[in-house]
Amino acid sequence: MVDTAATTAGRTRGMGELIDVIGKTTELAPFGTTLAALAAERPEIVGLTADMGRYSDILPFRDAFPDRFFNVGMAEQDLLMIAAGLSKVGKIAYCTTYSVFITRRAYDFVAISCAHSRANVKIFAGMPGLVNGYGATHQATEDLNMMRGIADLTIIDPCDATELKQVVRAVADIPGTVYVRSLRGKVPVELGNDYRFELGKAKVLREGSAVGIISCGYMSMRARDAADIAAGQGIDAAVLHVGTIKPFDRDGVLAFASRFDRLIVAENHKTTGGLASLVVEALYDAGLIKPLVKIGLADSFFECGSQEYLEAKYEVDLPRFVRAILENK
Repeated sequence: MVDTAATTAGRTRGMGELIDVIGKTTELAPFGTTLAALAAERPEIVGLTADMGRYSDILPFRDAFPDRFFNVGMAEQDLLMIAAGLSKVGKIAYCTTYSVFITRRAYDFVAISCAHSRANVKIFAGMPGLVNGYGATHQATEDLNMMRGIADLTIIDPCDATELKQVVRAVADIPGTVYVRSLRGKVPVELGNDYRFELGKAKVLREGSAVGIISCGYMSMRARDAADIAAGQGIDAAVLHVGTIKPFDRDGVLAFASRFDRLIVAENHKTTGGLASLVVEALYDAGLIKPLVKIGLADSFFECGSQEYLEAKYEVDLPRFVRAILENK
């Protein structure tokens, strides 16, 4: 369901909302509604959750296909084991819970039961990074670093509702286990109808000539907003969205980076082990030396609070983006 009325002043404040929606069109539960539609076409799809159905947007699937839905309770290890078992009998298992519970509580099961076994398991991990207001116990700020280390695992970080819906459909045909940093609740619709998700391909969302921004997840939307603001002050920034973390589009990133004297890398994750590390590794291997600013989270645990408060305190908000673009103007 698309909500074109999400244009009221202010900021969404519920724990389940993700980003600014001022003046933006949003879509409610794009993951669950798309999964339900896809499951109507593909009877081999099943859905599972670890007692997080309401908070992971899988309820539209549950309501449409109650006999293909499994709530395993607050047991993430069981979630992955059962999903892997179902995949062995020909099912495509879509799993949902918070990303922090997948990575910290069931890491070995992702690695061995799923990825090592080439199990057809699709993990939609909600509330990644700093979008959860419940503090360090619920904030998966290191999940990309952890999941990158698992062989034969695909990792995707969608930008908006448009890309997330395409990813829901695409992963059904991606062999093996997939980890998706899922967006939930009212998710902004930013990308146009001509956008096409391609596994392992970074996409230029905004052209520019002065500064190159390389970003992933919803930070790509924020980067584009900041670039629009900076353009009014005479600095034209380009934005490259890296929707697939693994396999990483090294060639695409290098081609983009080579066009600019200054680079910014932005991610909803710690600046170690995630997108910034991938970019720096690629630049180093190619012998490409560029001034680079990292926008991301520090190597620490974070407190409780609204997303607005947390992002401002830890400097990953829109003003921080604009300042980074305008540096050395």
